[in-house]
Amino acid sequence: MKHIVSKSLRIALPFVLGFGIIYWMYRNSDIDEIADLMCHHMKWEWMLLSFIPGITAQVFRALRWQQALSPMGERCRTHVAICAIYLSYASSLVIPRVGEFLRCGVLKKKDGVSYAKSLGTVVTERAVDTLLMMLLCLAVIVYQWQQFSDFFALTGVSINATLNKFTTNGILVSAICTMGIIILITVLIRKLSLMRKVKDIMQGLVEGIMSVRHVKSIPLYVFYSVAIWVSYFFHYYLTFYCFGFTENIGLAAGLVSFCTGSIAVIVPTPNGLGPWHFAVKTILVLYGLNDQLAVSFALVVHTVQTLLLVVLGIYGLAYLQFAPSRNNPTSTSTEA
Repeated sequence: MKHIVSKSLRIALPFVLGFGIIYWMYRNSDIDEIADLMCHHMKWEWMLLSFIPGITAQVFRALRWQQALSPMGERCRTHVAICAIYLSYASSLVIPRVGEFLRCGVLKKKDGVSYAKSLGTVVTERAVDTLLMMLLCLAVIVYQWQQFSDFFALTGVSINATLNKFTTNGILVSAICTMGIIILITVLIRKLSLMRKVKDIMQGLVEGIMSVRHVKSIPLYVFYSVAIWVSYFFHYYLTFYCFGFTENIGLAAGLVSFCTGSIAVIVPTPNGLGPWHFAVKTILVLYGLNDQLAVSFALVVHTVQTLLLVVLGIYGLAYLQFAPSRNNPTSTSTEA
C-alpha cells in the first residue's frame, strides 16, 4: 500500500506542479480571447511549417541512436527506432522521463537490442544534449547578457550576486565533496557488481555509455547532435510568424526565449508544463510584449506542439503494434 501511494505521488506531483503554475499564470486571463486568437487570428501555415523541424528533430535523434548502438553489435530497424522515439516523447507527457526507459524496452522487444546497452547510449546522448544546450545558452547569454540579467532579476535571482557568492574555499570544498561522492558511488558499484545479474547490467550500461568513442563516424554523430538542436530551435522560432505581435520581434528574442524555455523544462512536469510557459512569457515581456499577448503566445504554442507529440506518439504506437519482432537483429542493419 505504501509503495502504491509513493508511486501515485510521483506521477501526480508533476501534474499538480505544472497545472498549479498554469493556474497562477492564467487566473486573470481571458481564455475565450486566447481561443479566438488560436482559431481565427493565427497563421496556421506557419504552425504547420514548424511541425517539420519538430519531426526531423526526433528522426535525427533516432538516427544518432542507431549510430551509437552499432559499435556494440546491436542493430535496429530505422523506422522502429523513430517510432520508439515518438512513443517516448508522448509517454513522457503522462509520466515525465519515463519515455527514456520505454524506448529502450521497445527496441528490446521488437529488435532484440540489449536493454542495458541501449539505456547506456541514452545516458550518453543526454550528456551530449546537455553539453550542447549549455554551450548554446552560454553563447546566447554572452550575446544578450542584459536580457538574461533582467530575467533572473524578475524571477528573484541576481546573476552577479550569485557569482559573488563563489569563493575560492567554497569552490575547493565543492570539488572535494564532488570527488567524495564519485568515490562513494564507485565503491558501491563495485560492491553491487559482486552480484552477477547486477554486474551484467552495469557492464552493458557502461558499454552503452562509452559507445560514442567507437561510432563509425564521429563527424556524423556530431552532425546529428547539432541538427537535433537546430531543429528544436526552428520548431519553436517559426511559431513567431504565426502571430502579428511576434513576427517582427527578432531572432534575439527567439534565441533567448528558446534557451530559457529549454532550461525551464528541466523541472519534471509533463513537457515543461508551467515552467516553460513562465520562462517564455517572462522573456517575451522583456522584449516588449504585454503580459496578455505573451501568455497567449506561450499557451497556444505549447498546446499545439504538445498535440503534435500526442499524434506522433499514437502513430508510433500503431506502427509498433503491427511491426513484426526480429529474433536476430544482427542479421541486417538499418532496414526500415
